[in-house]
Amino acid sequence: MAGFEPGSLPDLLPLYYRRLFPYGPYGRWLSYGGVVKNYFQRREFSFTLRDDVYVRYQSFNSPQELEKEMQKMNPYKIDVGAVYSHRPSQRNTVHMGAFHAQEKELVFDIDMTDYNDVRRCCSSAEICSKCWILMTIAIRVIDRALMEDFGVRHRLWVYSGRRGVHCWVCDDSVRKWSSAMRAATVEYLTLVKGGSETVKKVNLTDPIHPFISNSLSLVEPYFEEYALVGQDILGSSESWEKVVALVPEYILWLLLREFPKKHDSIQRWELLKKKMEKCKPCHAEWEIMLQYCFPRLDINVSRGVSHLLKSPFSVHPKTGRVSVPIDLRKLDQFDPFAVPTISCLCSELDMAHEEEDGEKENEAEPEPRRRTRDYKKTSLAPYVRVFEQFVEEMDKSRKGELLKRSDLQGDF
Repeated sequence: MAGFEPGSLPDLLPLYYRRLFPYGPYGRWLSYGGVVKNYFQRREFSFTLRDDVYVRYQSFNSPQELEKEMQKMNPYKIDVGAVYSHRPSQRNTVHMGAFHAQEKELVFDIDMTDYNDVRRCCSSAEICSKCWILMTIAIRVIDRALMEDFGVRHRLWVYSGRRGVHCWVCDDSVRKWSSAMRAATVEYLTLVKGGSETVKKVNLTDPIHPFISNSLSLVEPYFEEYALVGQDILGSSESWEKVVALVPEYILWLLLREFPKKHDSIQRWELLKKKMEKCKPCHAEWEIMLQYCFPRLDINVSRGVSHLLKSPFSVHPKTGRVSVPIDLRKLDQFDPFAVPTISCLCSELDMAHEEEDGEKENEAEPEPRRRTRDYKKTSLAPYVRVFEQFVEEMDKSRKGELLKRSDLQGDF
């Protein structure tokens, strides 16, 4: 895969926006079937341009107009905001107080930096395959809850391009939720509480809520690989002291005495579990698993209806990686380091065109052929297909709802 140099971004973005960005499905996604009048026209888009020039409250008459503007401005980053009461670009012509955010997808932002206290392999913005498991767990836990506990159907999970994942919940009813409902949802999905000064961040009480037991069944299969092997949380006295600080005091001293006799984190964890069996109804074993592995959400991103979030298919200016949709059917195989960079895509496009030119030269009379969309000639294609399937599923669902309504009204 072609390496990425941040300084090359201005040269590569024009080609990306001209030839590779999937405008078709993107416009269909944010138009939501055109059912609500002027829905797309009242959507806010924000562009971050070169030298951190930030342009907010842009709106467009159509996806085609947005496409032209993106190709003209070549933004370093695109953010998608709310659908407002009036067109955001005309907000200054509206009576004060009349311009307000009406609806938006419920969004979640999960960032690896929020897990710095429970990962030893990396810190800050760095990620590796060992700690990426945390993102896999987060998607599994939150996605199950959205589907089964909240009855949500249309969830788009997207890699941020650097160190985290985003979720866009696109159901018609959810897009209309108030800030209070969004905040309550995040509160329901939050178990790890307290800042850097808080030692014990998860406290379970009986009876255990079904959300917690369901989440534990998803966390448990990853716990050994992530915490005991990858992070080796019981590998040395320095690291195991942090873990035993989460168990009752009378068990703590037993563990500190016996841990040195064991060979590794897995053996020490088995010992901890055995000791915990004797002090029911204590849930320290589960609390440790959740503190080390449970999703950590940014409530401010989810709560605010007018909050902006980076658009799918944006290019991350630091890594050059494209913010691509994640196929949940292949979640365990998703590798952030295998995601195409803009450099890689532009190279693949050049190679594809060279091959096509060579084929044309070898043909006596080239037959006119249907033009293939350029992203289909590159490693971006499978990610665009995931996005297209998501949009198609929403279209099908919308048509089904309209049909059901017309049948109920007797409008055959």
